[in-house]
Amino acid sequence: MSYILILYYSRYGATAEMARQIARGVESAGLEARLRTVPAVSTLCEATENSIPDAGAPYVDHDDLRHCAGLALGSPTRFGNMAAPVKYFLDGTSDLWLAGALIGKPAGVFTSTSSLHGGQESTLLSMMLPLLHHGMLLMGLPYSETDLIHTRSGGTPYGPSHQAGSGNDLPLTDEERRLCQALGKRLAITALSLSLHETGIPQPH
Repeated sequence: MSYILILYYSRYGATAEMARQIARGVESAGLEARLRTVPAVSTLCEATENSIPDAGAPYVDHDDLRHCAGLALGSPTRFGNMAAPVKYFLDGTSDLWLAGALIGKPAGVFTSTSSLHGGQESTLLSMMLPLLHHGMLLMGLPYSETDLIHTRSGGTPYGPSHQAGSGNDLPLTDEERRLCQALGKRLAITALSLSLHETGIPQPH
């Protein structure tokens, strides 16, 4: 079995910490979690980065997506939308779309904002759109995750979220951590179930 790709952009570290919690959920269900990020982009000219970041997860490439069993996509909020580096990367995945490389794979989304009502849900929805075009099977969080009912910080049925505060320095709450882990576990279990279903179908001769 393959891995769940956890692809994110993080400016101050909160989205990266959410990615690590999602990875814990993936691994608790018995699958590998592969953490990857995207480089920053420039408004004036094409940005250049080292091929390997100075710290944190390596940069993603198309093979990471092509061979994954599922995807968790994360971004901080930028005016109710995903951050430009995430959009820039997704805009360059036409080759994967043409090949149908992501069709039928489970996917989920996650985000972090400074304020509680800073556009979390619209950002999550914005990240879902390109994944729908790729034919992925979108997964949110069901209300059987009771933290959705009791949380006073982040957490939505569209995917995990985090309130980082005006200084972008608030740690993840217990509820936020559990919801991140729940998404990771759900993606892994679904990917495993789909794999077992596919291998159980008689192949034509």
